[in-house]
Amino acid sequence: MNMQYRALGSTDVKVSEISFGCWTMGGLNWVDGSPNGWANVDEKEVTAGIKAGIDAGVNHFDNADVYGNGRAERMLARVFDRLGLRSTDFIIATKIGHFPGTAEHAYHPVHIRHQCEQSLINLKRDYIDIYYLHHGNFGPNAEYLQGAADTLDQLVKEGKIRIKGQSAYSAADFERAVPVVRPQVLQSWAHALDDQFIRPGSPVQELMEKHGLSFVAFSPLAQGRLLDKYDPANPPAFELGDNRKENKAFGAEEIGKLKPKLQKLKERFGPEIQDLAAMALNYVLAHPRVACAIPGFRNERQALCNVQAANRSLSEADLQFIRDTLA
Repeated sequence: MNMQYRALGSTDVKVSEISFGCWTMGGLNWVDGSPNGWANVDEKEVTAGIKAGIDAGVNHFDNADVYGNGRAERMLARVFDRLGLRSTDFIIATKIGHFPGTAEHAYHPVHIRHQCEQSLINLKRDYIDIYYLHHGNFGPNAEYLQGAADTLDQLVKEGKIRIKGQSAYSAADFERAVPVVRPQVLQSWAHALDDQFIRPGSPVQELMEKHGLSFVAFSPLAQGRLLDKYDPANPPAFELGDNRKENKAFGAEEIGKLKPKLQKLKERFGPEIQDLAAMALNYVLAHPRVACAIPGFRNERQALCNVQAANRSLSEADLQFIRDTLA
């Protein structure tokens, strides 16, 4: 396995190109009545997956306070203990923002500090390598933005955070937050069906160039849609508490539209799920400013499918073929 490592922003911290997202580890979950979890999570299978990733060179795990409302952070700490590994030998990220607790707003400075301390307890760490503000909603007129930024700066000074990150879901949110928060790392979705944040010439790409930032790409496999796992004649049914249950992209119509496009990609890149995974992950990694992709996983099979992409690469012609096919 030939895992490569890329620096985050202007820091000396390097992460594996294929890193692991921990959202699935939180299991079925709700926040404020909205489903935001995943079904069918087994800790033994997750442990085998993490071991397979580490054996292949994965050194970066991306978590959040809201993943299972703390369960995913605690599970990650248990897995490291079970494997006899020190988590400080790895780059651990977590986030604040989607779990407000009893605070009026999740970015209230006292709540940020409280959640940071709770994440440290959950992760059994004295510091967090990358701490993200999880979204770009800072309240009416962005009233919580400056306080959130100041709180992160103070936590850095105290040695509780090494690197500041900003996650968001629109270019406008990134453009508002970056000059105030001054993160080294941005995070959002990026995949071959939607690369709006990392596409050269896009507002967020230009923002990253201007400020010297790196991008961490979640959902690089489009939550498995790019792996041709789903059948339009028998679309998946998800449990209550699974974030995909209400997503039209998993309905028969959208799966049906995507299927012939995936067939064309299979003819060029190979027919197996791991061929499509390698194509999808390397599509994201080919973009300037992307430090790593953080696919999710539930078990050893999925973890191995993700890390085998480290041995492959795409030509400029391949990238254009993917863009044209999925347009």
